[in-house]
Amino acid sequence: MNVWSDTASRSIIEGAHKSDASLTAAMRLLNLHFGYIDNRAIAQLALIYARSKAEVLGVLSYYSDFRCSQPGKHILRICQAEACQAVGARELTLLATKNLGVSLNETTPDNLFTLEPAYCLGLCASGPAVELDGRVAALVSADDLEELIGK
Repeated sequence: MNVWSDTASRSIIEGAHKSDASLTAAMRLLNLHFGYIDNRAIAQLALIYARSKAEVLGVLSYYSDFRCSQPGKHILRICQAEACQAVGARELTLLATKNLGVSLNETTPDNLFTLEPAYCLGLCASGPAVELDGRVAALVSADDLEELIGK
């Protein structure tokens, strides 16, 4: 992830548009480069893609992988799907919120962790599943979670 730059943002958006990439593809590139899509990019996207700001915001809010604010250094996602809930995902989520001091979709005050829900990590037979910084873990216990987040 890089520090937000209006110049870099515009360059990414214009490059995507010139290569006939869709609005969502341009947003994905911004999200990959910066880790989130800054509010300033919404106007750039609307202008370059000839869309209203409301349309851009609609796309941004529809996809759960897009973020509107800078995430923490580490992104912890806990599966909330039914299969994982049946084997303890809710309890893991409560433990994470308690240990990190934040709710889902929030970042710790020290910007170390962002806690997010996931709605399937593809490990339905091996839940509960969590993802930390893109690495997925299965059969996660409370002790495993505390070890992952260093608590």
